[in-house]
Amino acid sequence: MGEIFYMVKRNSLIFLRERSAVFFSLLSMLIVLALMVIFLGRMNSQSLVHMLSEYGGERDAAADERNAAYLIQLWTLAGILVVNAVTVTLTVTGAMVQDETEKRLMAFYVTPVSRLKLSLGYILAAWLVGTGMCLLTLAAGEIYFAVQGYGILGAGTLLKLTGMTGLNTFVFSAIAYLLALFVHNSSAWSGLLTIIGTLVGFAGGIYLPMDALSEQVQSVLKCLPVLHGAAMMRKVCTEEAVAETFLGLPEMAGDVFREAMGITVSAGKHAISEGYHTISVGEQVLLLLFYAIMAIGAAWVLSRRRKLK
Repeated sequence: MGEIFYMVKRNSLIFLRERSAVFFSLLSMLIVLALMVIFLGRMNSQSLVHMLSEYGGERDAAADERNAAYLIQLWTLAGILVVNAVTVTLTVTGAMVQDETEKRLMAFYVTPVSRLKLSLGYILAAWLVGTGMCLLTLAAGEIYFAVQGYGILGAGTLLKLTGMTGLNTFVFSAIAYLLALFVHNSSAWSGLLTIIGTLVGFAGGIYLPMDALSEQVQSVLKCLPVLHGAAMMRKVCTEEAVAETFLGLPEMAGDVFREAMGITVSAGKHAISEGYHTISVGEQVLLLLFYAIMAIGAAWVLSRRRKLK
């Protein structure tokens, strides 16, 4: 265990000591969060208010607008947490690619330390730093909500979100390490990070709601861990807000909204209208753990066979 602890400490400090990397990681989180809330958040909240008005009946328009805005901002925050879980872990895992570029990885491989422990050192460092950065984002979001007069999430909800954040960052840390085994220089890794950072928002149904995507695209996204990681966090974040926003309306209205926004994910086309199975949070947790185990197993096999130049 001492070897793993040393590698985790070393790899974490490589990122944390690079003050510019930490600063721009925090800055990019805040910028993306602000853009999502100001632009996409406003568009989605207006669509939600229109949806509520279509059900008819006597409704408080001002309350609907306020509830819709808060609900969409919570939905947005959950998605941003998953984006950060992917991008930050990729950035931290870049230490391994840098080690290979500068010939340090070969020195590690010829030591008595097993390659599994070396692999866990990179994975756990990315998990530790990624979780910390995501929790900082969550704190920033909560401060923003409090300033806007919405209050903050309950202790139970925050505890669940913390656990889910840890799970997401662990899964994406393992996947990031597996990807790093196929990249042999820092330039290529930077390019890959840029591509993944651009696509992850779409893969999680974050930049566009699920109902804005074709059925073929939705079917592909349902096979990816990003969507399930985002969905379970959205469900916890928005549970109370959805109940408040759709108060007085048929239960079906809330169900339609949850599926359209990717809060619930069905094992088929449309769970509500066609009776397909809705994937529970517990099933999503098991699915994410499966992805992590498969990624670690594949990475261990590849690292044992890997030969460095």
